[in-house]
Amino acid sequence: MNPNSVVEDAKTRLSSANKHFAEEIKKLRTGRAHPSMLDGVMVIAYGSAMPLNQVGNVLAPEAQLLQITPFDPNNIAAISEAIRNDQGLGLNPMDDGRVVRIPIPPLTTERRAQIVKQLNEKVEETHIAARNIRHDVLSVAKQAKTDKQIGEDDYSRIEKQIDEHMAKAKQEVEALAKAKEQEIMTV
Repeated sequence: MNPNSVVEDAKTRLSSANKHFAEEIKKLRTGRAHPSMLDGVMVIAYGSAMPLNQVGNVLAPEAQLLQITPFDPNNIAAISEAIRNDQGLGLNPMDDGRVVRIPIPPLTTERRAQIVKQLNEKVEETHIAARNIRHDVLSVAKQAKTDKQIGEDDYSRIEKQIDEHMAKAKQEVEALAKAKEQEIMTV
């Protein structure tokens, strides 16, 4: 067993957990229209569920407005319905037969607090994922130490390096969360 490969595995997994976190917080509303707000919306088109960005072009022409131009005008009603049915978004799309316009209502103070709470839940989920990665990697290293594939010094070095990577990953998540919270709370 190569001690460096264990640390690299941990580093890669922590990095992917942080990337997942960054993608998840993009979906949180900040009061400004952003096309990624609709990333999770699935539209029933051509007999199957498809991501919204595969059936139309999503733009934010103004700070408080999203606009979707369907690739096939026959899907316009399905697009409106998919957005309206996604209760987590709380949006009310309007279509004129050519494009779907979605006015983004301003956030209330209590809604902002709810979004910050969601953000904090995502932070905690990411920290839990990081701790699970640390546990997995250290159990592999501990097993290798028990099987005499690595020595006590190698195990200690692995543990120290993983803890350093954990601290770095946690700092990245905290910095992203702080910036996002600032963005959410800015009126």
